[in-house]
Amino acid sequence: MSKKIEYSMLFMWVVSLVSMMGSLFFSEVMKYEPCTFCWYQRILMYPLVLIIGIAYIQRNAQIAVTTLVFSCIGALVALYHYGMQKIPFLHDNAIACGRVPCTGEYINWLGFITIPFLSLTAFVLIFITSIFILKQGKKEEM
Repeated sequence: MSKKIEYSMLFMWVVSLVSMMGSLFFSEVMKYEPCTFCWYQRILMYPLVLIIGIAYIQRNAQIAVTTLVFSCIGALVALYHYGMQKIPFLHDNAIACGRVPCTGEYINWLGFITIPFLSLTAFVLIFITSIFILKQGKKEEM
């Protein structure tokens, strides 16, 4: 495994770990109760910390296929959740999400950075890095 792939896997692991720790900070320290869509995003992000960490230790770059799938689905969920917060049509017609409305914004930094936006950013970074690892792996095979 090349150093590029190794560092890329480490980067993905750090992104997933920071994302997990950030969500735990918001819920456990700041006491922000997660909505249903936040839980879906957590369900897709939390396993990545373990999966990528183990793959990094084993030097298994093939995990990029799995991270690609998880991050793609997670990014779509986060994008829809972010849209429910910021796009009037989706906001007005949002489905009921349980005790906490999915349209609620606990944070709104700079007028556009919300928790789903942070989640979307993490999933996109993992998605792009997964593609990079897969392409680098094919180059090394040649």
